[in-house]
Amino acid sequence: MARIDIPAGEGGDAVQIWTLRPEMGSAINRLVDAAYNKSILPVRVREAARMRIAQLNECPVCLTFRAVSVQEQGVQEDFYAHVADHATSSEYSERERLAIAYAERFAGDHLAIDDAFFVELRRAFTDPEILDLTICLAAFLGLGRLLRTLGIDETSLIDV
Repeated sequence: MARIDIPAGEGGDAVQIWTLRPEMGSAINRLVDAAYNKSILPVRVREAARMRIAQLNECPVCLTFRAVSVQEQGVQEDFYAHVADHATSSEYSERERLAIAYAERFAGDHLAIDDAFFVELRRAFTDPEILDLTICLAAFLGLGRLLRTLGIDETSLIDV
């Protein structure tokens, strides 16, 4: 149950919350659009990182959200099943595993991300891709924690 009063409406609390601060909501919408529709990363790389952030945030909205546009690009439910045990799963490519590892470090102890880890990242990703991934991680982490902290646990939104 939401910890603040949110007007009822299309998309549920996770969408309608932005009606309380439309000036900020429009900026959030642009950030989400950028992460989903402007990213240069392969969808599986981005989704693997998004799901790991969702798990670490324990965000019910983020954990259950499956964008239709992502599904249409071939990411199906079984893809999400082993994100937490990515290191031992054969489900993920090297880039996907690195994105998940980066998500874990970014969410858990960003100050411990060292130069050696960036050497690994740069072997698999270009600098623009690393920046893209980092922006996506920031969006997923911040928005997921916002939703979780405010007790928002549902949405009927099906795409972004």
